[in-house]
Amino acid sequence: MLPWRNAYVPNELLSRLVGCRLYAIEFVMDYVQLRFDGPTEDTPLLNCDVLPVVETPSGPVAPGQLGWADALRALIPRPVVATAEKTGQGLRIEFDTGTIRLHPETGDQIGPEIALLTGFKDGRWMCWRPGEDSFEDLA
Repeated sequence: MLPWRNAYVPNELLSRLVGCRLYAIEFVMDYVQLRFDGPTEDTPLLNCDVLPVVETPSGPVAPGQLGWADALRALIPRPVVATAEKTGQGLRIEFDTGTIRLHPETGDQIGPEIALLTGFKDGRWMCWRPGEDSFEDLA
């Protein structure tokens, strides 16, 4: 286990997305990859093994709803303005025009992982799983 992993602080790594731009979304069978770039050499990649909800000014758009993929793509090339990570709420990535929210319902969990954030030059990464860290309410 990496030494920093024992001292995990919610939103510490996720907050490194602030200032990064969402530049690509890849739809891969049953998951989505969000790719970011920005003011550093980091190239963050967020694998969403649970499909996120997109919160728009006109309301939330969930996977499977008409317009969900369009709502997600509309966040390209917006910069991340804030992030949040909290038990009971999961992950939030906020843009000036909407928010990506990851907090699955009980039946939405396809596999053992909810999301994986990688792509930092210092090797830091985080894998969120049900029952752990900010998803301990999903045990």
